[in-house]
Amino acid sequence: MTLNRPLDKLILAKAFRGELVPQDPRDEPASQLLERIRAEREAAAAAKKAAKTPTKKTRSTQKGKQKR
Repeated sequence: MTLNRPLDKLILAKAFRGELVPQDPRDEPASQLLERIRAEREAAAAAKKAAKTPTKKTRSTQKGKQKR
């Protein structure tokens, strides 16, 4: 998609400013949305890190690796 025509550039600019459709006053501000996304990402990263924490191996989990 090339933006050589002035109308394309104008429409794209209006879209980024939110001027193409009526805005819903009940929508949360972008700052709140970004904060919520940041918190969700941090929680997901913490959960992933917790899931990767190695557990201590016991004799029962090491079947077949016992010395004879």
